[in-house]
Amino acid sequence: MSSPRAISDIKRDLESFVGSKIRLKANRGRNRIIERIGVLESTYPNIFVVKLNERKIERRVSYSYADVLTETVELFVYDHQDLEIRIASANS
Repeated sequence: MSSPRAISDIKRDLESFVGSKIRLKANRGRNRIIERIGVLESTYPNIFVVKLNERKIERRVSYSYADVLTETVELFVYDHQDLEIRIASANS
């Protein structure tokens, strides 16, 4: 079993994908899992921001790097052929 990645490693990985189209899968508790497609807008020292376009309304949601570390949030980036690549997970 591999050891979990440090938060700084996850942050560094996300910084290279700022501006990219991503799919976000978040566990909201009590079997509520949301999946959204958006753009990784920016990264900050403790959080990252994803811009979502839902029903002609632009929203921004933020998550902490600890959410990724604990696998509450999973992120997948789309490459040039619209194939998904998992970019942030605790054990990769």
